[in-house]
Amino acid sequence: MDEVMTMGDVTANTRAATATTTPSLLPSNLPLFSAFLSFALAQFLKIFTTWYKEKRWDSKRMLDSGGMPSSHSATVSALAVAIGLQEGAGSSAFAVAVVLACIVMYDASGVRLHAGRQAELLNQIVCELPPEHPLSNVRPLRDSLGHTPLQVVAGGLLGCIMAFLMRKSN
Repeated sequence: MDEVMTMGDVTANTRAATATTTPSLLPSNLPLFSAFLSFALAQFLKIFTTWYKEKRWDSKRMLDSGGMPSSHSATVSALAVAIGLQEGAGSSAFAVAVVLACIVMYDASGVRLHAGRQAELLNQIVCELPPEHPLSNVRPLRDSLGHTPLQVVAGGLLGCIMAFLMRKSN
């Protein structure tokens, strides 16, 4: 027996198809959203860790690199964990994210940490130059570049926790 479709059936089917493909206001990309949220939270937490360590409020710490926790580590670990949870630990995307996370974390606690320490030493040397020296008026170098291993681990744990929490809320 042939089925007859009315114009009402076509309209209802079109509405149902449109409703399922309408993009939402919040991003549905869990790894991307987890990474950005982890970065923002880590940067925000730096205000409080600075207060705890130095007993002063410094809102500029939200925009600086370095400090506790590592926002770089939080970002890449949230990305890797969210990809692993979404696509599985055997996926190529997870492998790329883990390698990226390892490189970023190693760089944060290695190269960037030592570059910051060198900048600190150079700033100290410049401060001791006599006023007539051509380099005595040079603007100081940024010395808060890298992270201690504890800051990297704290950022990594923050990112992992955020990815798990984002998955549960999804």
